[in-house]
Amino acid sequence: MAQHNELGKIGEQKAAEYLKKKGYKILERNYKYKNLEIDIIAQRKTDLVFVEVKTRSDNTLFEPEDAVNYQKQRNITIAASYYYQHTDGSLYPRFDVVAVLLTDGEYHINHIENAFPARSAKRWH
Repeated sequence: MAQHNELGKIGEQKAAEYLKKKGYKILERNYKYKNLEIDIIAQRKTDLVFVEVKTRSDNTLFEPEDAVNYQKQRNITIAASYYYQHTDGSLYPRFDVVAVLLTDGEYHINHIENAFPARSAKRWH
């Protein structure tokens, strides 16, 4: 496995552990719809949270969350819309980004709630 893939998997595990400690219930990991993927789907209170995890080592030129561009947001929203259609619709959808930065052997987490709005979703309610 390539080193960046391994780092990404570790980052997703760190993000899931972080969310659990914050009271989130992890519903799905690596949820796939067609060729699209959502890293983590969780519930916290009345929110259904779709989480994109970005992990980087300290030798990058930009913050991990900067990699969640418009196209990535749109793809996540499309997959989330499909997932949401198969729920009872009682939860409020939200899109978060968890940025995991590896610096000097330690993982630092930046959780951005409501990181972006729903894009191109067919319908939420």
